[in-house]
Amino acid sequence: MSPIKTILRSLREFKKPTILTLIFITGEVFLEVLIPFITADMVNFIKDDEPLSRVVKVGLVMIAAAMLSLACGVLAGTYCAKASAGLAANIRGDMFRRVQDFSFGNIDRFSTSSLVTRMTTDVTNVQNAYMMTIRTAVRAPLMFIFAIIMSFIMGGKLAMTFVIVVPILIFALITIARKAMPAFRSVFRKYDKLNESVEENVRGMRVVKGFAREDYESEKFAKASDDIRKDLTRAERIVAFNQPVMQLCIYFNMVFILYVGSKLIIKSKGVDIDVGQISGMITYGMQILMSLMMISMIYVMLTMSVESIKRIAEVLSEEPSITEPADPVTEVEDGSIDFENVSFRYSSKAALNALENVNLHIDSGMTVGILGGTGSSKTTLIQLIPRLYDVSTGSVKVAGRDVREYGLKPLRDAVSVVLQKNLIFSGTIKENLMWGNENATDEEIIEAAKLAQAHEFIMSFPDGYDSKIEQGGTNVSGGQKQRLCIARALLKRPKILILDDSTSAVDTRTDALIRAGFKKYIPETTKIIIAQRVASVQDADMIIVMDGGHIAATGTHEELLKNNEIYKEIYEQQTKGGVSDEQ
Repeated sequence: MSPIKTILRSLREFKKPTILTLIFITGEVFLEVLIPFITADMVNFIKDDEPLSRVVKVGLVMIAAAMLSLACGVLAGTYCAKASAGLAANIRGDMFRRVQDFSFGNIDRFSTSSLVTRMTTDVTNVQNAYMMTIRTAVRAPLMFIFAIIMSFIMGGKLAMTFVIVVPILIFALITIARKAMPAFRSVFRKYDKLNESVEENVRGMRVVKGFAREDYESEKFAKASDDIRKDLTRAERIVAFNQPVMQLCIYFNMVFILYVGSKLIIKSKGVDIDVGQISGMITYGMQILMSLMMISMIYVMLTMSVESIKRIAEVLSEEPSITEPADPVTEVEDGSIDFENVSFRYSSKAALNALENVNLHIDSGMTVGILGGTGSSKTTLIQLIPRLYDVSTGSVKVAGRDVREYGLKPLRDAVSVVLQKNLIFSGTIKENLMWGNENATDEEIIEAAKLAQAHEFIMSFPDGYDSKIEQGGTNVSGGQKQRLCIARALLKRPKILILDDSTSAVDTRTDALIRAGFKKYIPETTKIIIAQRVASVQDADMIIVMDGGHIAATGTHEELLKNNEIYKEIYEQQTKGGVSDEQ
């Protein structure tokens, strides 16, 4: 499907306002080109000293035509605004819903800043282009055609001036528009960089201030902003030539009509052409030339919007790489997990697999620890369980079924993941926790908070569970944020609970209390704990040691100390020869 067709699918309920806009625009243009014809008759009646009643009658017709034209213009503007604003609202909604369906693989294709630009700047460009298309892009050609026809009907040979002026103006306007286009096109990609700079700076404000890098960030933003300014200035400088070219053609047209028309009046003594016709011809000349000017601006606007249309269509046309099966399984019976000959790479273009030939069995209710160095693919391994990514080869099974057989919602409802980057939404603590279960009772919320060792600090806030969390959770500490995220995950009552280094910001005592609570209150839930500290996983039923995308070893704490050098080295660094985690 072409990008334009993709965009127009979002029109839906705003097709009617679009059609009404076109109808009223046509009426407005017809009446506007009729008025100079009526005006010419009135001028001639006054010149010929016709009876006042006849002049008044023509004047009333002209006023009626003007009022009808005004009414058509108002209605066209109203329906045009509804149609264009409605289209923009639908596009934003469709894009947002599409992004919600994206897998991590899809999101990796688009940067966050690029998606923001597409939903704001690009949608605004499309809205303006659509408004101009259904109003001005219809009005200008109609005005041009009707005015040309009426000028030949009224002026005869005098209308030949347009045969000279119109081609010159068309050539000049097209040349100007084509020269301006490359600069306009380059702007949109630079908007992405500008938004990326703003996003990174706001998100990392504490880091920026901590390293006193405000000047550096300001310079980076200024450079991105200045690049856009230069491109827009260059484009606008070229477009500015439209005005003098337009003025030149208008004045040439007026001088030609007045000079030639006056001679014709004198020679024919008003038989071939009269004063009223000259007045009408000047008006038609203005309408013809202004309509050409509007067409050139439409050309510029539509060419600019083509880039935005393509960028929006890319998002709307993007098919989620992870889809629902034709006949999905809707219930996850238990928390057992099997990896069978699993290999995975993030992209088909990637040179190496992130995971290679992984085979693993985890019984339901087990507590499993995962250790490994940075880049050993610990997080990659657990992201395959709830289908945040799909395996490249092999299969991942939950409760004995391939995860690709489940519906996404029942699978992800059964698997709670607390990722490395904890995100708390703006709102109350209670509202954040209820993300895990929107129907949770107060008792269930408190129980989950106690299990996550969060209840005590929540009650220290003046409003308890109704205390407000600022955007991004900036008014709570890292450890508090982690515990809130764990409580939120527990409220789902999952069959599988995955903690991806989610207790790194809490002390070892709190970490131990959280794990003890899991063992006591959710014994049937499979618990997978990715950690940097051996102390966080040494009591696990099974510990997995990852190394370079492979499973280097599995076993209990005691078994791995005897049989695996990687685990033994990590343990000794943290407890004997190395810097301990508590220092």
